Amino acid sequence: MLKTLLRVTIETLLPSQCLACTEPASGPGELCGACFAGLDFITAPFCSHCGLPLAEPAPLCTSCDWAPPAFRAARAAFRYGPVAKRIVLPFKYADRPEAAGGLARLLLRPGADLLASADLLVPVPLHRRRLASRGYNQAGELARALGRMAGKPVAIDALIRTRATRALAELDQHDRELALRGAIAIRPGRESVVAGKSILLIDDILTSCITASTCAEILYRTGAAAVDVLALARVADAETKDAD
Repeated sequence: MLKTLLRVTIETLLPSQCLACTEPASGPGELCGACFAGLDFITAPFCSHCGLPLAEPAPLCTSCDWAPPAFRAARAAFRYGPVAKRIVLPFKYADRPEAAGGLARLLLRPGADLLASADLLVPVPLHRRRLASRGYNQAGELARALGRMAGKPVAIDALIRTRATRALAELDQHDRELALRGAIAIRPGRESVVAGKSILLIDDILTSCITASTCAEILYRTGAAAVDVLALARVADAETKDAD
């Protein structure tokens, strides 16, 4: 905490720096022009269900046509690529919670329709041991910042991880499903918070969508009226290393 406070103080006194590189930026939590241009923002065509970018227009991607995830719809701001890694991974692993505001602004456009229909924002949870080691839940920080911008309430602790799992990036789809089975639950006493609500689940990176789908299943079983998903980055190919 002291380290974070010191860095924030220094960054307040010094000129603003790009979230992804060392170049100057127009303000705190902003990107320089080159890094902004280097982001691969997701535009049509994409799967109407999971938001996966598609080479040709189609209603659904092959995976969703065969076995759609439990959530209603998912969207992401940009593809998980070289510039995205320089933005997301420090936020996720390198004690940069102050980046949440700038990153949340990138979600406003792709998430406009989902935000409009949402009653409540809920972050994908971290297990308490991982939370202790990182000091914060990056999805929770995104949800807080986005909730302030969009004027939406946030249930930061509605979901919990009941047990630790291996890093999902190391696992194939089948093993991810096994690892998450029974690993996510509603926090006792928070059932009434989500019941009857349209929930927007917030995460940093969507890969196979298994984590988001598992969270959606739990929320639906608790009585949520609808569950959508909004993330910063979407893995659109086999490049999943570091993404979970």
